Amino acid sequence: MTSSAIAVSGLRKAFGDKVVLDGIDLEVASGTVFSLLGPNGAGKTTTVNVLTTLMNADGGTVRVAGHDIGTEARAVRAAIGVTGQFAAVDELLTGQENLRLMVDLSPVPASDGKRIVQELLARFDLVESAHKPASTYSGGMRRKLDLAMTLVGNPRIIFLDEPTTGLDPRSRRTMWSIIRELVADGVTIFLTTQYLEEADQLADRIAVLDNGRLVAQGTPDELKRRIPGTHVRLRFTTLAELDAAARVLTGSTRDDEALALRVPGDGGTKSLRGLLDRLDEYSISAEEFSVHTPDLDDVFLALTGHDTEVLSA
Repeated sequence: MTSSAIAVSGLRKAFGDKVVLDGIDLEVASGTVFSLLGPNGAGKTTTVNVLTTLMNADGGTVRVAGHDIGTEARAVRAAIGVTGQFAAVDELLTGQENLRLMVDLSPVPASDGKRIVQELLARFDLVESAHKPASTYSGGMRRKLDLAMTLVGNPRIIFLDEPTTGLDPRSRRTMWSIIRELVADGVTIFLTTQYLEEADQLADRIAVLDNGRLVAQGTPDELKRRIPGTHVRLRFTTLAELDAAARVLTGSTRDDEALALRVPGDGGTKSLRGLLDRLDEYSISAEEFSVHTPDLDDVFLALTGHDTEVLSA
């Protein structure tokens, strides 16, 4: 495989008069997690459908695993796995039977089928429930089974469309661990998610899609640094202390109800030391202080004008 697992240039897609993707350029390095974020209708699902050969592009070039999706679609499909937003398991079959079905439908040699099924059941901690119908599985178990089914053909690039939607926090973190293990094995993950914390935790690079255009790309830290708002929050025990601090620290914003003061800064040790020295100079003591930096929610709002409640779909 080339160093770029996915390379997209000038990707365009329209439905009638509505342009959904308007010249998308992105590159995903092999063995990394790339997360695509965007509000409803931004074009995330369309992007995934094009990259996985489920939909034809109207323009641009796309290479997945080194293959052109237009002229080498079969080779692309052989190299990828896709786990959709909703678990695609057959609830009438057991976990083991679901995996066996995927083996039968894949080019995996029949002689290797039993071994692959047992290895995947063990890897995803599904051995004890292997002979139970999938309809009895919890949401987390179904998602694990769904991903296990995706791995039957040993794909080197996996598209995960909101893989933890609806899962409880424990199941979500289990999925994060599995994703990290896959990447450690050299697998490339293309992730869409409605949880910005998830992208922050997992992604090596993030792209933000809005109205069919990529409005930002970079590492999570790079994107956060683009947004102003780093500040120190000081909390006091009395209103008199808050008043005194507000007079000394000009440019700060006060919250009388919380007895707190928000002081803009870069969060660095030099500026923190200067701030505390200033308070000490006037014999002012804060009960507590903390440094706050912009998170991906702030980035998303600044770049798209939407809050994270409309991130899904």
